[in-house]
This record gives sequence, structure tokens and C-alpha cells, in this order.
Amino acid sequence: MTNDEIKAEYERTTGEWDDKVAAVLELDPEFLSAYTKLAGVAGRVGALPEKIQHLVRLAVAANSTHLYVPAIRGHIRRALDAGATTAEVMETLECCATLGIHSMNIGVPILVDVLEKAGIRTGAAELTEYQERLKAEFTEKRGYWHSFWNEILELAPEFFDAYTEFSSVPWVSGTLEPKVKEFMYIAFDTAATHLYTSGLRLHIENAVGYGATAAELIEVMEIAATLGIHGVFEAAPILLEESAK
Repeated sequence: MTNDEIKAEYERTTGEWDDKVAAVLELDPEFLSAYTKLAGVAGRVGALPEKIQHLVRLAVAANSTHLYVPAIRGHIRRALDAGATTAEVMETLECCATLGIHSMNIGVPILVDVLEKAGIRTGAAELTEYQERLKAEFTEKRGYWHSFWNEILELAPEFFDAYTEFSSVPWVSGTLEPKVKEFMYIAFDTAATHLYTSGLRLHIENAVGYGATAAELIEVMEIAATLGIHGVFEAAPILLEESAK
């Protein structure tokens, strides 16, 4: 393929073109062509509707462990062009905002282990009426319960109360169907910049429970698997500048 053909195929596949991509084309056309083929798999197979593909791409770019800002505007624009509403895009971002809770999911079990080894804690305390109510409320609003919430609920009930309200907003007032919301959690949990395996398994199980197919779920992962290109897009213009000196 000529460079013009590679550019045309990239634009057709991604809907974007800028100086960063142009730098990659100048440095290694064959590499950009290969990436274009990789990035275009989801669009060619189409297990997910185009709108959902772009929302998943947004969830990969906009989550706080990756936060690749240059791609966010393009993914938002393409999602809107594919029929997403402003509310659906905002709901995707709200799902991404829950990523911060993983500090507690990882940290609290370690805290409990240290306390038990130090003899400060001997076992789980019986839940109070308030804590039982919080557990029931979370289960109702979020549609599931998992054992990794138990110790957070026990040790930090006020925080868990506030988190339940915070994380449930897209589930209470949102418009995306439940399995699609689960796709967003899967997207940032499986992303190479996060790889939160406990949450990934949970949200895959939830999505399957909501009717997601294997083809849909693998397509979410395929989209997330392309984020490695972002380093190339950022570095290629710098390489051209330094090489020219």
C-alpha cells in the first residue's frame, strides 16, 4: 500500500488523523498499516454496535489509570455521531469514576491480614442493623454482592454508604442497559494499565448474567488491547524532532 492508501484506510477505520499519526506514517508506514488492521477488527466483526464500541474505547481512554487525553475527544465525538446521547456518554464516564474504589478492594484485605497477625483483630464482627441495610441497598441498586465488600462494609460503613450512592447513580438513573454498563467496567479492568483481575472476573460474570455473549465480551477486550499504540503516537513526533537536529 502507498502512504496515501494507508492514510485513507486509517481515517476510514478510526475516523481520526493528526500530526502524531502522520509522524508514525512517516517513520514506519508498514507499522501504521498493521496497527490499522488491528484497530479495525472490532469494526469488521461487529459483535458490538458501533455506538457501544466507541463508548468502550472511551472507557479505556478516560479511566484514571490510563487517562489518554488526546483520544478522549475523538471517542466522544464518534460515539455521538454513532447515535449515543450525551447522557449515555456521561454514564460511561461515571462508570469509569468507580475505578478508585479498587484502592479499598486491594488495601482493606491487606489491612485485615496485618491486624489479625498483630493480634489486634480476631475475626469479622457481626454486622449492625445499619450495615445490614447498606448491604441490602447495594445489592438492590448494583444487582450483585461479592465477598470483597464484606470487610469494607465492616470497617468503613460510612464510606461504603457514600460509595453505594456514588457508584449507583448510573444504575438508578442511567439509560445504558445493564450488560453495557458492565462492558465499561470490563474495559478498564482488563486494560493493561490496570489489570484488576478480581473486578474483571466479577464484571464478566455479571455481564454474562445480563445476557452478554462471548463475542461481545471478547470484542471489549480486543478494544482495550490496542491501548499500547498511545505510547507510539506520543513518542513518534518527538523522534522526528530529535532525529532532525
